[in-house]
Amino acid sequence: QVQLVENGGGLVQPGGSRKLSCVASGRFTSINEMGWYRQAPGKERELVADITSKGNTMYKDSVKGRFTISGDTSRNEVHLQMNSLKPEDTGTYYCYADLWALVAEGEYQPREVWGQGTLVTVSS
Repeated sequence: QVQLVENGGGLVQPGGSRKLSCVASGRFTSINEMGWYRQAPGKERELVADITSKGNTMYKDSVKGRFTISGDTSRNEVHLQMNSLKPEDTGTYYCYADLWALVAEGEYQPREVWGQGTLVTVSS
């Protein structure tokens, strides 16, 4: 079983910064990709940023230049540095990982795993 544990959410003022972190643990081998989605109240979940095992990154247009995703594959971690936060960045941020999970002795299968979410509220 694989788990993703996030931390770093909280209340932040507009223009402020926040760093989210996510750590993967459990029985898996390589991680292909990790990233962050967010879901605002009453809205669908949307991709914010992700990073591949090769270090390639992509960002939602509205966060480009403000958010930076980084990964530490040796520690199975992904981080999201959020600067110049706006009220519209408010939402629950979910970490996800696309990885090869151990499903049986010597058998690995691709799996997409999600964290429990961490709430970020941008408000004065």
